[in-house]
This record gives sequence, C-alpha cells and structure tokens, in this order.
Amino acid sequence: MKETEKTIGEIVAEDYRTAKVFQKYGIDFCCGGGVTVSSACLEKGINLTLLSEEIETAKSESVEPSQNYSAWELSFLIDYIVNVHHSFIKENTGQIAGYAHKIVGVHGSNHPELAEIASLFDTISADLSSHLKEEENDFFPAVKRVDSKRKATEPPDREDIKTIKKSMDKFIEEHEAVGDAIHRIHLLAKGYEIPSDACNTYTVTYRKLQEFEDDLHKHVHLENNILFPKVLHLCPPE
Repeated sequence: MKETEKTIGEIVAEDYRTAKVFQKYGIDFCCGGGVTVSSACLEKGINLTLLSEEIETAKSESVEPSQNYSAWELSFLIDYIVNVHHSFIKENTGQIAGYAHKIVGVHGSNHPELAEIASLFDTISADLSSHLKEEENDFFPAVKRVDSKRKATEPPDREDIKTIKKSMDKFIEEHEAVGDAIHRIHLLAKGYEIPSDACNTYTVTYRKLQEFEDDLHKHVHLENNILFPKVLHLCPPE
C-alpha cells in the first residue's frame, strides 16, 4: 500500500517519529487518525508531496527505543499508559481547572472566551475521571487476563472478552468527545497565544493547557492506534 493511502493513525503507530510532522501541519493523528494522508492534505490544502517528503525525513532520524510503542508487550504498554498518561491527567486537571476559573474572574471581561474554556475543561476533567476509572478497574485487568491466557495457550474467559469489546467501542466514542472539546479550547485560545494583557496565571494556564493537549494526543494515539488493535487480535471471532 502506498504511504499516502495509509491512515494517519497507521503511519504514526508504525513510527512515532512521524507524529511531529502531522502536529506541524495541524493534522490530528489520534482521534482523527482514521483518515488517509492524501485525504487530510486535500481537506487542509496541504502539499501532499512536501508532507510525504517530511514524513520520510522523520523516519530517517535515529530511533529512540522508548518510542517503539508498537513493539511493546501489551501489559507493558498498559502499565506505561497508566503510569505516564493517567498519572499526568490526575496530577494536572484540578490545577488547570483552578487556574482557568481564576483567570475568568480577573480577565473575563476583556476575554469572554475564557469562560467557555473553563467550562469545557470542567467537562473534560469530569469525563476523563470516570473514563480512567473504568479503564483501570475493568478494561485493563480484563485485557491482561486474556493476554495471560493466550500466553498459556488457554481459552479466554467469555466475560473478559465481553468487557473488552463493549469497552473499546465506548472508549473510542469518549476519546472523540474529549478530542473535540480540547480542539475547541485550542481554537478559543488561538493556539494558546498569550495576549498582551496576560498576567502570570494566565500565561501558566495556557502553557499547561498546551501541555495537556499534547499529552492527550499521545495518550489517545497509544490507545486508539496501538493498544486497541493489539487487543482486538486477542479476541476470538464470534
């Protein structure tokens, strides 16, 4: 298959070094990773040849073993997602929400978009809280049990398979919703451009929102484009 006809998610899953190219052009490689490179370029008016050359250049750079996510064992990938990305969300959502509401009170009259940003982030925080709990308490343990059975050449538990299939569909929808919300925040914040009248808290809030968005993109990519396809291979056909 030609590289331009692969989906963005497939390309980034095969080589995470290409993610920075898609980020540069504002192409979503996590929630929007199901579209082909050629389709994304056509939609955004991007030169396909130039983008393809940049992808090949990124692939020629030295490989960091820590970025070879597709080669990782399922249990290791799950632990990484929990220890890195889930921890990041838990440690930062409360602080970001607090800062966002604080700057609404100080700068809201001059920057009415801040109220919507704070409201959107509250929704993201609440949605992710329940999402992470379900992954950690139900989905991830079920995946690890089925993977363990596979390694022991034993049949998986039917309830685990049922949990996995039901959860994945739900999680993909939730990823889409959170992705749409953070994209809306990005637009409202004009790409996190710091206005001239911003105070220190305003600046910190936008920087932390940018960090949160970057982490979320990688987090969702690891699940949608790498973890979930691996998990599907564990599930026997019905």
